[in-house]
Amino acid sequence: MTSTGPPERQASLTDVAGLAGVSHMTVSRVVNRTGPVRPETRAKVLAAVEKLNYRPNSAARALVTGKTGILGVVALDSTLYGPASMLYGIENAAREAGYSITITSVGTPNRSAIADAIETLRRQAVEGIVAIAPHAAAAKALESAPGDMPLVAIGGRPDTPVPVIAVDQYDGARRATEHLLALGHRTVWHAAGPIDWLEAQDRERGWRETLERHNAEAPRLLRGDWTPHSGYLVGRELVRERDLTAVFVANDQMALGLLRAFAEAGIRVPKDVHVVGFDDVPEAAYFSPPLTTVHQDFIEVGRRTFRQLAERIAGRPPLPHDLVPAELIVRESTGPR
Repeated sequence: MTSTGPPERQASLTDVAGLAGVSHMTVSRVVNRTGPVRPETRAKVLAAVEKLNYRPNSAARALVTGKTGILGVVALDSTLYGPASMLYGIENAAREAGYSITITSVGTPNRSAIADAIETLRRQAVEGIVAIAPHAAAAKALESAPGDMPLVAIGGRPDTPVPVIAVDQYDGARRATEHLLALGHRTVWHAAGPIDWLEAQDRERGWRETLERHNAEAPRLLRGDWTPHSGYLVGRELVRERDLTAVFVANDQMALGLLRAFAEAGIRVPKDVHVVGFDDVPEAAYFSPPLTTVHQDFIEVGRRTFRQLAERIAGRPPLPHDLVPAELIVRESTGPR
């Protein structure tokens, strides 16, 4: 029988102080971010922390500082690229700042589900909460959120009663539509997303108002549910249209299904029809043909969200509604006509 021996002792605050040659209190200030420390001293402490693989006791830190170093996230129970990428952006920004996160998912984004999720996180003593709320019902539910908990939303309207960080969906749709009009199309068809998603609403509005500004008549609207299957069904309808030359699709997954329907009908992209998507999923560059699409910088969304939440935790007033620019990525699906 092999003996494993006693468990290896975890390094303590005293161990770090001894190795760095500083006081116990100085190490506590550095680790808990509770007071000023000279840069050279901070560097010595952090080097000792790394060498000893010291991991602060979160419970003890909470008793000393009143802070847990934990942020809460209310997330939609969704595998969609957008919400999942928003969550990744938050995790990345929190980790860079030395915070950990705990996540509560909601299946149906109604008022009671959002309220229950926020209360669950409050009981875990989180310092602040981020609500991923691109759904109309979720944004509405935030109107009754408790005012004593720092709260920031990703997605939402400018009149949402909490600070909102979002990608500029309207401008992304404008860029996509103007790109297609600039290629010489008289109008642009739109395969829209679900009506109860704020992002779908903004993309539809950006498309429609851009056509109006260019004196182009808007064709009838077709709507999907973000999935490739719904995009395929929209594509099956569009192949019957004689004047079809350009389509702006509300997301890349729907565009994937639409491209399949076009291929089955013998419609060649980009020779016969130009197609633009939205999201710039990692697979978009490998569609057939590679898809022109609108890129959303979710890492920047995460950074701005955390910065806004840190301001709220510090007791400072909220910053204005913050929009992250969208970027058009041109690929072969809108190649030369």
